[in-house]
Amino acid sequence: MNSEYSELTGEVGWHRLHPLSPIARIGRLLPVVVVTFVLSPRGGGGGHSPLGLYFTIAIAIAASIFGLVHWLVTHWKFDGDTLRIETGLIRRDSRQLPLARIQAVDMVRPLFARILGLSELRIRLAGSGSTDGKLAYLTEQHALELRDVLLAGHREPEPVPTAAPVRPMAAVGTGRLAASILFSGLSAVLIAAVVTLLVWGDLAPKKAAAAAGILLVYLISLASALWRRLSAGYHFEATEVPEGLRLSRGLLQTVSETIPLGRIQAVRQIEPLLWRPFGWCRLEVDIAGSGTRNQRGEGSHTSRKSLLPVGSHQDAWHLVHRVLGGPAPTLSRPPRQARYKAPFSYHFLAAGHDTDHGVCVTGRFRKVTAWVPLQKSQSVRRVQGPIQRRLGLASVHIDVAGRRVRGEFRDRSVAEADLLVDQLTDLSRAARLRHGDAAAVRFTREADAAPAGWYTDPSGRHQMRYWDERQWTEHVGDGGATAVDRL
Repeated sequence: MNSEYSELTGEVGWHRLHPLSPIARIGRLLPVVVVTFVLSPRGGGGGHSPLGLYFTIAIAIAASIFGLVHWLVTHWKFDGDTLRIETGLIRRDSRQLPLARIQAVDMVRPLFARILGLSELRIRLAGSGSTDGKLAYLTEQHALELRDVLLAGHREPEPVPTAAPVRPMAAVGTGRLAASILFSGLSAVLIAAVVTLLVWGDLAPKKAAAAAGILLVYLISLASALWRRLSAGYHFEATEVPEGLRLSRGLLQTVSETIPLGRIQAVRQIEPLLWRPFGWCRLEVDIAGSGTRNQRGEGSHTSRKSLLPVGSHQDAWHLVHRVLGGPAPTLSRPPRQARYKAPFSYHFLAAGHDTDHGVCVTGRFRKVTAWVPLQKSQSVRRVQGPIQRRLGLASVHIDVAGRRVRGEFRDRSVAEADLLVDQLTDLSRAARLRHGDAAAVRFTREADAAPAGWYTDPSGRHQMRYWDERQWTEHVGDGGATAVDRL
C-alpha cells in the first residue's frame, strides 16, 4: 500500500470523527425542540409555562450528552483492505467492511451539518439490505477523499484515490420541478379539496368547518408529500463516474449517492396523464441489494430510485442509452382481439426485444415504458388467464431480482407467446454468457432425470415436465389461470 494512500486513510491507528459531530447531531433534533417549545402550554400571562420550558431544555441537554458520548466511543481506521468502525458504550458494535465488497458510498449533508461544513458517509456492501456503516461526521473535503478511496478500493486491488473525470448526464431546474409537482395527481387532489371547502364555507360554514376538521390530517399529509418531492428533487444532478452513476439532490438535506451500473435491474419511464401535454416524463431505476428495512432477511432486495425526477423524452432516452447502451429495439403491437380485454390501455400496448434488452409499454392514464436487461432475468413466464384463454391470448413476463420488477409482453397471441418464451430464454442465457456468468445458465437435466412428460404433485396444483433439457413448471391457480415458468 503506497504512502499516499496510507497518509490519506490514517492507516497507522484509530481516528475519531470531527469534534463538531456532537453539535451536528443536535441539529437533527432542533425542529423537535422548536416545535415542543412552540406547542407547550401557555401560562396565565400569555407566556410559556415553566414546565414546557424545562422540558425543552431537558431534551436539548439529553441530546448534547448523547452526541458527546457517541463521539467519544466511535473510532474508525483501515486495517489492511478493511475499514473498521467501532462504536457503542454499553453494547459495543465493531464492524469490518471489506473494500472489495463495498457497493456504494453515499454522502448525506443535513442542514445543520452543512452550516458547520460537515458531511456524513453511509457505506453499503454487496448483497446488503441497509446501510452497513456510518461515519457522522467528517469535514466535507475529508469525506470526499475518503469516499474516493473506498470506491477505488472496490475497483482496484491497490486502492488509490484518483481524480476521475465526471461527466454530466442530466439536471433538473427548480422551475420545471415545481411545475411538475403542481401538475401531479396529489396536487390536483389537494387543490380540489381546498377549493371545495372554501366554496362550501360560503354556503354552509358550520358543516364546512366540521369537514375541514376531519380532513385536516389528510390535507397536511398531502402537503407534506408534495414538500418531500420538492425537497428531494431540488437541484437534482446525475453524473457519470467510474463507479457508475452519481445522483446529487436535496434542499434542506443534500444527498450524494453512487449507483453501480451492474446493480441496475430495470429502468422505467413513467408518463403521467397531466404531464403529457408538456412532453415530460420521469425515469426510475430498480436497484438490487439496497432494499428497505422491512425487506431485510429476504432472498433479494430492490429499491426504486429516481434517475430523472422530470425531464423531456430526449433527456430520458439519453440517460437510458448511457445506462443500458445500444439502440432501442423495434416494438410491435398485440393482436386486435386484445382490444376486448384492454379497451383503455390497448392504444399504448407494445413490446419488443433485441439481443440484450426487453422493452415493454403498458398503461393508459399512467404510461409506463420498462427496459429490462436480459442478462438480469431470473425467469421467463407465460401467463394465461380465463379471459385471455377465450381470446387466444397470453402474456409473457421477464422477471428479475426483487418484488414486482419485470418486463411484461402483455396480451400476445398464444403462438407468439410460446415463441417469445423460447427466444427470451435463449437470449437471456447468451447475454449472461457474454457477461461472464456462465454458472447461472447451466441449468440442464441431470443424467438420472425422469423421462419427458407431465408429473403432478400430491396436491394436484403443480405439474412439471422436461422439454429440450430445460425445466418448465405449470402452476394451476384459482380461477383457471395458468402460468408457465421457464428457468
